[in-house]
Amino acid sequence: MKTIIMFGILFVVMWVVMIRPQQKRQKALKAKQSSLKVGDKVITIGGMHAAVNSIGDTTVSLRIADNTFVKYDRSAIATVVTNKDEKAAK
Repeated sequence: MKTIIMFGILFVVMWVVMIRPQQKRQKALKAKQSSLKVGDKVITIGGMHAAVNSIGDTTVSLRIADNTFVKYDRSAIATVVTNKDEKAAK
């Protein structure tokens, strides 16, 4: 009986320490990806820094240089860069 209780406690601790924070991060990332606006500066999962040019249902067109556009899947957006992040990088 003690073994079952210990496994139960271990599972709860693992869920609180590992699984729950990961779910929160995924939820926050999904919210950022769905709230993209034209002009937002983003970083893709590949590390490319770009600005959002246009938004489709599942894709985003990114401007990486003057007259240079690439189309990415929304799920490829890792971070939306804010003004506060830009100031910290400088």
